[in-house]
Amino acid sequence: MAQVPTHNIGFSAERVTDGFGCSLKQLAINQSLTTPDVAIFRKATSAIQLDQVKTSASDRGFVVGVSSVAGHRRRIFHEHHVTTHDFAENSIYIRDLSEAYKADLNTPFDFLLFEISQASLIKYADEAELAGVTSLSAETASKDIVLANLARALIPALERPEETSALFVDQMTTAIGTYLVQRYGGQQNSPPVRMRILSRSHEDLAKSILLENLEGDISISQVAEACSLSRGYFIRAFRETTGMTPYQWLLGERINRARALLRTSNAPLAEVAIACGFADQSHFTRVFATVVGTTPGQWRRSS
Repeated sequence: MAQVPTHNIGFSAERVTDGFGCSLKQLAINQSLTTPDVAIFRKATSAIQLDQVKTSASDRGFVVGVSSVAGHRRRIFHEHHVTTHDFAENSIYIRDLSEAYKADLNTPFDFLLFEISQASLIKYADEAELAGVTSLSAETASKDIVLANLARALIPALERPEETSALFVDQMTTAIGTYLVQRYGGQQNSPPVRMRILSRSHEDLAKSILLENLEGDISISQVAEACSLSRGYFIRAFRETTGMTPYQWLLGERINRARALLRTSNAPLAEVAIACGFADQSHFTRVFATVVGTTPGQWRRSS
């Protein structure tokens, strides 16, 4: 996946920074994924002495940060005062990128970051039936276990993007975007979430499209659009109808197909992996063992 371009924001030529003002030379982890609605990053450093970060106001929307570890401290410079914040594990921040920002980072950090444009935020709000949400409330070092768990699920996708399905990433970013507008969009009385069920024709169509893209190289938006449904509605309705998210259902179908091939053929594991939509044999073995509890080779021998 493409990296978001880095920006030099006025420091010396030796200090090249990323789009959030972090010195690239101090980042021990600098990973990214891009989607149509959200840019996802993981930024971490092990250095004790960190540089100051500084960014100018822009029209990029909002950035949401989730701290994966405890112990990070930063001093934030406001127009007339300075505040100091300690980040515990699973604490978050939400920042409006239309405001200039300057902070001293005093200790190492490990953050998952989500950059969301205002247009994408409005899209998530409309899909969640929260029309009128155009911004997120500012947060700094607030604890949010739900958001942290959603964010943490994307770490493997950042570490191994070649094995990551677009379906999974789109499903997770939609869940994160929906949660953000519901929790931090500023509407005190959100409408109750109504139970939704797919019609039989929509269920059959969705499953057919998913099976035609066994490797998961299709977005939730594409499947929802084929069913003439919004992305958020489709995910909720698919889950209510099948008891699983689209990605969980498709992963189950891939494992079922793999079992059938392992049981009825002598095809090498590498061929079974590709036939079932996995990136390679190691990817297949890792996922199969996680779901089934044993490796494909062991399962074939015991079956």
